[in-house]
Amino acid sequence: MALQDVCKWQSPDTQGPSPHLPRAGGWAVPRGCDPQTFLQIHGPRLAHGTTTLAFRFRHGVIAAADTRSSCGSYVACPASCKVIPVHQHLLGTTSGTSADCATWYRVLQRELRLRELREGQLPSVASAAKLLSAMMSQYRGLDLCVATALCGWDRSGPELFYVYSDGTRLQGDIFSVGSGSPYAYGVLDRGYRYDMSTQEAYALARCAVAHATHRDAYSGGSVDLFHVRESGWEHVSRSDACVLYVELQKLLEPEPEEDASHAHPEPATAHRAAEDRELSVGSGEVTPGDSRMPAGTETV
Repeated sequence: MALQDVCKWQSPDTQGPSPHLPRAGGWAVPRGCDPQTFLQIHGPRLAHGTTTLAFRFRHGVIAAADTRSSCGSYVACPASCKVIPVHQHLLGTTSGTSADCATWYRVLQRELRLRELREGQLPSVASAAKLLSAMMSQYRGLDLCVATALCGWDRSGPELFYVYSDGTRLQGDIFSVGSGSPYAYGVLDRGYRYDMSTQEAYALARCAVAHATHRDAYSGGSVDLFHVRESGWEHVSRSDACVLYVELQKLLEPEPEEDASHAHPEPATAHRAAEDRELSVGSGEVTPGDSRMPAGTETV
């Protein structure tokens, strides 16, 4: 018979995890210490970065991200998935601390499912963004790091929202988050159009993430591409970032130039002038302005 059955004792490690997060003031910090100050002094200082992007166009919403999860100079996982599905018509990109992003997306999935059961329909993308922003804003100042772009399709069409862990919520057409976002924005600003075709949107997203992974040390691995349509989201492809960058560079290389003889032909007048001089010298004629004597005459 087990010990638990004899004395009604239960070890702490056998207790299941709580489905609820602790309150904002319920974190285990020493008494008399402000949580924000304590985390700033004693919290870990690990550099991390990524490249995620999302943009809205007439055929839906495109979400793309690299797959490198880094912790300082250590690559923790070269093939992680930074685009997390929430439900059939909603997904989000993740940037920040991996554990925080995974936890809050599980909380968001649970809350949206409960609301769907109560109301009989899925909430809109704007409602999901507002809910996530309100939940995370309660933990402001506790070193929570979540930056996400919610991509979805609801009754009003394709929608895109940016949500940060301090409660910031923005709506727009283009968002790029992470350490490689400046390089991605450079490519997106040059090639983005709302009325572009699906293949043009795929090529633009791949090109932006591939160039960012080439310049940003914390981004790399592969390029994940997702497309949110009216019928739901789909995983389009996962391409190696290095191979993709090399292929893009080959497409941008100029065509080889032609031979120098064809590219820079000598003028016809120069050929005729040279032939005239050779004929005049070979025939022994003396022109009035020529001081040279013919080869056949000699002076005594």
